[in-house]
Amino acid sequence: MATSTLLYSHGNAADLGQMYELFIELSIHLRVNLMGYDYSGYGQSSGKPSEQNTYADIEAAYKCLEESYGVKQEDIILYGQSVGSGPTVELAARLPQLRAVVLHSPILSGVRVMYPVKRTYWFDIYKNVDKIPLVNCPVLIIHGTADEVVDCSHGKQLWELCKEKYEPLWIKGGNHCDLELYPEFIRHLKKFITTVEKSPSQRYSSRQSTDQFEQPRKSTDVYEVSRKSTDRREKPRKSTDRPEKLKNQGLSADKLEKLRISFDHMQRSRRSVDCHEKSRKSIDHQLEKARKSVDRLDRIRNG
Repeated sequence: MATSTLLYSHGNAADLGQMYELFIELSIHLRVNLMGYDYSGYGQSSGKPSEQNTYADIEAAYKCLEESYGVKQEDIILYGQSVGSGPTVELAARLPQLRAVVLHSPILSGVRVMYPVKRTYWFDIYKNVDKIPLVNCPVLIIHGTADEVVDCSHGKQLWELCKEKYEPLWIKGGNHCDLELYPEFIRHLKKFITTVEKSPSQRYSSRQSTDQFEQPRKSTDVYEVSRKSTDRREKPRKSTDRPEKLKNQGLSADKLEKLRISFDHMQRSRRSVDCHEKSRKSIDHQLEKARKSVDRLDRIRNG
């Protein structure tokens, strides 16, 4: 009986296999339909990863919702996590009737993740900083204050530039990949979904009475001091199924590598044992044939 559909664009070092359990949790707790998709070259998707391909990917997923599932634009909430904020904002800027947008640990732009530049260069990618003012629907931004990959200042500056702001969620102590583990994460999302599912007139009335949609702050406490050192960027994917957070599985990268080497060694040992076993069976078979041949000769001689 869901009235909203979430179109989820995941982060860089992830694919649908890794995201599946979170998708189920979000669908149940938020009471929404949810569609996830893999970018070109991720998971089981064909093609190669690129900025333009991610734009084509989210467009294809959106058209699938409209054409195959009959979902209306005004019932869709776009959700972008980390690098997924790029295709999310790109599409949202072109859809005037969207229900809402959620940006989870978003980036201002690709270059700004590494360097605190003040302008946008032609070679930059995912220029969210220039596109977010074009988004007409309510926007919720969630960011961890201890994010070591994409500084929290990215989320705060994007929030300042939003046309229709919703009360943001700055998770104290939250890092880049663990925000969903904090109780306030799902609580705030629920509140947001409930608000945007109301009619525009109800939303306006609610905003007037409870001030859920905040006005732009006049103080300067929104902006954090830009880092002088370069921010650590998300590591490129080495495989399509590599987990974004190895610690979730209780294993470090070194341990996984040792396990892999150990497993390979076991496989080689097993193949070696199998080979010896086959050789032993072959010798036994040949000895058995020789024994039968000798028995036959004895019978002939005795006869």
